[in-house]
Amino acid sequence: MNTQSTIRILKIVLTIGAMEFFGPAIRDSDVSHLQNPAWPGHAKVHMMWFIAYLFFSGTAQIYLIWFRKPSDPGLALGWQLCNLLAFWSAVVLAPFYGGAVIDGVYHTQILGINENILAFSLFTIVWIIALSLFTKLRKAGHA
Repeated sequence: MNTQSTIRILKIVLTIGAMEFFGPAIRDSDVSHLQNPAWPGHAKVHMMWFIAYLFFSGTAQIYLIWFRKPSDPGLALGWQLCNLLAFWSAVVLAPFYGGAVIDGVYHTQILGINENILAFSLFTIVWIIALSLFTKLRKAGHA
């Protein structure tokens, strides 16, 4: 595979990873989170802040990947790692702060796996693929 093909594939893979940043704007804006009547108003402000932050982060990544000249796949890669580490930290630390990945009401299972765990497992695999492509380009002096 030539360098230009590898760069294009890396951009596509990073774009797939950036899609997770837009997910909460769709998934978490309903009664499961943002419009949940049981949540205090202050918690809703933090949820909206989180949704907006992720939306604008995803938008910034698309810019870095496709429109910035030269593009900056390394920054997008690092940004996506921060998102993945934040999610997995929330999951691992949930017992310590009374959190729950599965609520039993709003989240579903896919193939017997919680939808969030499945999605972030797939996004982690996508990130590893992007990292390997980025590493290959760096070794060749192209990233």
